[in-house]
Amino acid sequence: MTDTLEIAQGMFKIYHQVSRLVNECMMDEGVSLARSKFLFLLSCEGPQRSTDIAAALGFAPRTVTEAIDGLERDKLVVREPDPKDRRAKIVSITETGLAVMNAAMEPKHKIVKAIFEVLDEEQKAQLAEILECLSAQTLELQRARDEAEEVPGRQAN
Repeated sequence: MTDTLEIAQGMFKIYHQVSRLVNECMMDEGVSLARSKFLFLLSCEGPQRSTDIAAALGFAPRTVTEAIDGLERDKLVVREPDPKDRRAKIVSITETGLAVMNAAMEPKHKIVKAIFEVLDEEQKAQLAEILECLSAQTLELQRARDEAEEVPGRQAN
C-alpha cells in the first residue's frame, strides 16, 4: 500500500474503526464520544458560552445548542445567566457530568492502549513523527486556504 490515496483511505478506515470502538466502549459507561468532547472541554476550560464551545469544537451553533439541551436534560451540564451579558448563557459541567466523563475515559484509554500495544516503541515513535508531519502540512494548507478566502474581491465557495 504505497499509493497516496490508498494510504489516506487506510488512515480514514482506521480512524473510523477506532472511533466506533471507542464510542461503543464509552457508551457502556453512559456517554458517547461526541458528548464526552463537550464535557471534556468544559472540565478543562471551565464554563463557556455555547458560541465559544462551537468555535472550540468546530461545530455549528445549532448542533451545539441541541447537544447542550440533551446534556442539560441528563443533568450533565447546567446553563446559567452570563453575568457580563444578560442575553447569553454560560454552560458548566455538573458533578454528575464530571463523574460520567471520568468513568467513560477509563474504557477509552484502555481500548486505545490495547489498539496501540501491537506497535513496538520504534514504530510508535515513527508513527508519532509521521502524524506530526502530516498535521503540520494540514495546518499549513488550511492557513493558506483561509488566507486565500480573505482576499478582497474573491468570493468564498
